Amino acid sequence: MRKSLIAGNWKMYKTPGESVEFVKSLIENVGNHTDRDILVCPPFTSLHAVSRILSKSSIKIGAQNVHFEDEGAFTGEISTKMLIDIGVEYIICGHSERRNIFGESNQIINKKVKKVANAGMKPILCIGEKIEERERRKTFDVLRTQLQESLDGFKDTSLLTIAYEPVWAIGTGKNATPEQAEEVHLFIRSVIEKMFNKNVSDEIQILYGGSVKPDNIDSIMKMQNIDGVLVGGASLKVDSFCRIINYKI
Repeated sequence: MRKSLIAGNWKMYKTPGESVEFVKSLIENVGNHTDRDILVCPPFTSLHAVSRILSKSSIKIGAQNVHFEDEGAFTGEISTKMLIDIGVEYIICGHSERRNIFGESNQIINKKVKKVANAGMKPILCIGEKIEERERRKTFDVLRTQLQESLDGFKDTSLLTIAYEPVWAIGTGKNATPEQAEEVHLFIRSVIEKMFNKNVSDEIQILYGGSVKPDNIDSIMKMQNIDGVLVGGASLKVDSFCRIINYKI
């Protein structure tokens, strides 16, 4: 049976000092869970300090981005080697903001996903459609292309997590209904099983992201094919993130 994963993506929020205070409070308030993993993804400047504190807890740490080369003349970039050295386990790849603001293509994301896995780390591949694509009933076509191109040549499904984030629901206050999200998650699972030609249901967690909040987490997590959530704004406050972590079904 798949464990659930509750992940917080802090984006470009929190100084190192704020991050340290946050995770100290999180450790004190989160409670003990054996059926779910907890992950926080601070900005790069906070990773080292946060990692030192979380090393004594069950809470995992992830990065929000990575470069696909080990080293080189890539000003401003961060490699898997650097992240491994400070205890990072997960790396978000292909978030919609990386795709739509910074112009990352499926081909670039493919390089990152494979680099992360080849380093023995766990990529969280983000996929999702824009509002105009949903309105034109292109959701499944867009997601299939993103999956096929972003995972071309990828091998180790045991390391892979997928996050479905409808772009129209990120930071907008809108969100897919649990039933809409479940339909898409079931479709994603069917696509990846065909791609890898095996039953990967117990290997690959599929998360939902898009205005996840304390008041909708319980209904989201009741869906059979939703294995967890990737949380943005609601992961920035200890009380709201703890309520999401402590979801009830």
